[in-house]
Amino acid sequence: MQPRGNRRWWALFALVPAVLAVGLDATVLSVALPTLAADLHASTDQLQWFVVAYTLVFAAAMVPAGLLGDRFGRRRLLLAALAVFGLGSLACAYSSSPGQLIAARALLGLGGAALVPVAMAVLPVLFAESERPKAIAAIMAATMLGYPIGPILGGWLLDHYWWGWVFLMNVPVVLLGLVTVAVLLPESRGERRTGIDLAGILSSSAGLAALTYGVIQAGDHGWTDRRALLMLAAGGALLTGFVVVQRRAADPLVDLRLFASAGFSWGTGLATAVSFVLFGVLFVMPQYFQAVLGTGAQGSGLRLLPLVAGLLIGAPLADRLARRIGDARAIGLGLVIIAVTFAVATQTTRGTGTLFTVAWIGVNGIGTGLALPTAMDAALGALATQRAAVGSAVIQALRMVGGSFGAAVLGSVLNAGYHARLDLAGLPAPAAAAVRESVSAGVTVATRLGSPALRTSVVDAFLHGMAAMMWTCAGLAAACALLTLLLMPRRRPAPEEPRPSSATMAA
Repeated sequence: MQPRGNRRWWALFALVPAVLAVGLDATVLSVALPTLAADLHASTDQLQWFVVAYTLVFAAAMVPAGLLGDRFGRRRLLLAALAVFGLGSLACAYSSSPGQLIAARALLGLGGAALVPVAMAVLPVLFAESERPKAIAAIMAATMLGYPIGPILGGWLLDHYWWGWVFLMNVPVVLLGLVTVAVLLPESRGERRTGIDLAGILSSSAGLAALTYGVIQAGDHGWTDRRALLMLAAGGALLTGFVVVQRRAADPLVDLRLFASAGFSWGTGLATAVSFVLFGVLFVMPQYFQAVLGTGAQGSGLRLLPLVAGLLIGAPLADRLARRIGDARAIGLGLVIIAVTFAVATQTTRGTGTLFTVAWIGVNGIGTGLALPTAMDAALGALATQRAAVGSAVIQALRMVGGSFGAAVLGSVLNAGYHARLDLAGLPAPAAAAVRESVSAGVTVATRLGSPALRTSVVDAFLHGMAAMMWTCAGLAAACALLTLLLMPRRRPAPEEPRPSSATMAA
């Protein structure tokens, strides 16, 4: 039963701070990475874990969070998630070592995992079908608002104040969310009480963590490293066990029958691939802006805005384009644009200006805006109406997994290319070790030693690694475009009733 009068709209207002907090955190870390590398003496693989710890926990906890909300109450879970998110923000701000920040980021991911999916699950309770599109648009706008605010406000704070403020700025938003949810949001629960697939949660989380650790370890120590190979093998075994568990579980964490639909499998796989390469941009470009171009953190955030602008341009065009030329061609076009822009980015040199960089980033955002919402809409369009909710949760979780692996794999490619081109001859061992940690540390060492030759070596090595990473992204996007145009089903089944907004999930 929906609340009467204007109360439901006040209840919607209560959800806005919750999803705004997630939107802020999605981009603010990117501009903070170079500062964290310098102040916490973090290596490139630790920078990867700052990203991965959040996204892995977020992905692993998203589907269980929806089940817990259905069972114990969505309002109650939102309050708990906001409290955890606030505590995670405080823990991030006051971390004094890379290990502490990685643990705090994992806690932040645990809180964030419940906020967006549970907020979306509340909407059918609050609103009739005729009003739901307006409510969905409001939630989407709140999430998207955090994307440009994150790099601009975060960059300004980094340039003028202590880096911990980029995490503490979440706290007022969380406090507002706690008050508004407690006062304005009615409690709701699912009609069917399902079991909790503990074995599925543990095997999937441990498997993803082991695979990610193995990839990062391989990027730092080489693909013949014994520990890396052991972790990759363990991750593969655990994820194989997860599939077996899901086939036998009475209430599986992930209903594998969803993937029997070719449209769902293609749409989900392509959305995951786009998220993979997108995180590569968010991971490497702030380091390029600050270490190579010498911009401040706020300047770095402003130079990421063309990506957000491109997404906002591409997303509204995606649906109209898909209706004219079909999902496969619309997604393929977006992927081709992504591939071309990454290929262009490989031509970056020490003399490349800002205009070149922000231009390809903006066009890349348009390609992402075309491909990502269309892929997710195609996935949902292949599902029966009663399975759209669980399908939406699976798509969002796999997108986060794609982002985690993007940060891990692409960061490893960058790291390997950087190490391969460094010239450390004649440097004292402590200085050489610092230079190997990251490009930010390398530039700092070169400045302290007053060595232009070392700075040139560090920058050229980073650009070599960046080019290798961009070619990897271009190759993946081009391969996906080709497979999409050749093999993806041309038609999607007509839905029996409106489905969740793909634009909301893209946000």
